[in-house]
Amino acid sequence: MNILSSLPAIVALSKKRLGRGTGSGAGNKSGRGTTRHQTARTDIPLHFEGGQNRFTKRFPLLRGKGRNKVVNPKSLVVTIEQLSKLKTGTEVSQETLLSEGIISSDDKNRNIKVVGGGTIDIVLTVRLPVTKSAKEAIEKAGGKVE
Repeated sequence: MNILSSLPAIVALSKKRLGRGTGSGAGNKSGRGTTRHQTARTDIPLHFEGGQNRFTKRFPLLRGKGRNKVVNPKSLVVTIEQLSKLKTGTEVSQETLLSEGIISSDDKNRNIKVVGGGTIDIVLTVRLPVTKSAKEAIEKAGGKVE
């Protein structure tokens, strides 16, 4: 029994060698049709558009200009001098500031922060975020920050 005769026939065609001269039958334009100049090249980037500005560079807003900004609005600043207009022993909160007219009704949804600006000589209980200097001034006057 012959082993070679039992092997299957190889069906795959050998690869055509291109670009080996006009006499080979696969030379000249090497299977690229009637291509010349730029279309015959292989190293053109995918985003190349023939010299005009490429699509991704045309729209800076789509690439992130103005994106990734902080969504939260800035805190509304209330100074100690504004708080000194309140009565002694007042509990300072957002509702108190709104009722006393220190902040407007448009600002009721914003974050409020008490900062040191001026002097205070009345006792207050502050239930808002405060800066270091504002805390020192309120506690020096006999008030407290919660």
